Amino acid sequence: MEIISALPVTIVFVAVFALIQIPMTVAVGLRRLQTDVQFMDGGDSVLLQRMRAHGNFTETVPIALLAMAAAELAGAPHMLLWAGGTALLLGRLVHYATIVTTGFGIGRAIGMLLTLSSLVLFPGFVLLKTTGLAA
Repeated sequence: MEIISALPVTIVFVAVFALIQIPMTVAVGLRRLQTDVQFMDGGDSVLLQRMRAHGNFTETVPIALLAMAAAELAGAPHMLLWAGGTALLLGRLVHYATIVTTGFGIGRAIGMLLTLSSLVLFPGFVLLKTTGLAA
């Protein structure tokens, strides 16, 4: 049975990000088991880093994917969708890795810049396209 989608690029990224979120969620849960901290971070810096890395992912990815879907529905070229989705993916991975390893550093900034680029690109395309400003 063939799956036909109006969002062939976006659904690939939705699936990838959903799979990436699983180990992030598990990492928080495992640390909770190790520390017996069931609520908040209990002052455990490793748990706090994992919680923030997971939380930041959860805060940014859904809205970016919604914006990506809107851009795809508005007729964005597949190259633009793949570029923006890849920037989002790399941004989230670099950001997560930096937070859980050092907690700070240039990786966080690079990760956020890549993430924000997709959060500007996708809605920017939609607004240009729907307001008639795009050629």
